[in-house]
Amino acid sequence: MDKKQDSNKENEFINPIDRDKVAENPGLLPYAHTVGGSVIRPIDKGKTKGLAVSAMYDQTEMQMNQIREQVELLYQQAEKIRNRVKISENIYLAEMNFKPLIGHIYHLYKRKNGKDVLSMIGPNQWGKSCPYDFQATVKLLGDHTWDILG
Repeated sequence: MDKKQDSNKENEFINPIDRDKVAENPGLLPYAHTVGGSVIRPIDKGKTKGLAVSAMYDQTEMQMNQIREQVELLYQQAEKIRNRVKISENIYLAEMNFKPLIGHIYHLYKRKNGKDVLSMIGPNQWGKSCPYDFQATVKLLGDHTWDILG
């Protein structure tokens, strides 16, 4: 039996690594357990939320800027329409001795007495001198408003 005990002692495996440094289930460790293992870092929840909030603010600011640009464009379009209506009112209050036709170009003048007059004659068609003060060249649009051409 002594020989058997000696052979068991020889066959018995002795782990050279300290038991405190060996894990029984290394796959359950929250970190890499081998030299070639990938690094697993805990998530910094505060940093992640901060980045998400920052990205959200950037995105919403970009969308708000797009809306501001659209509102500005709509405002400019509304101003153009308002100006056309104002000019149209002035032209319809002006003296005209003909019926203006849609799509035709006319010329607005101011007489010496301050009254406006609409004419088919352009400022360069009067000959030597125009008897009125030239105000604008206009075109009658389909909605019966006037577009200023010059």
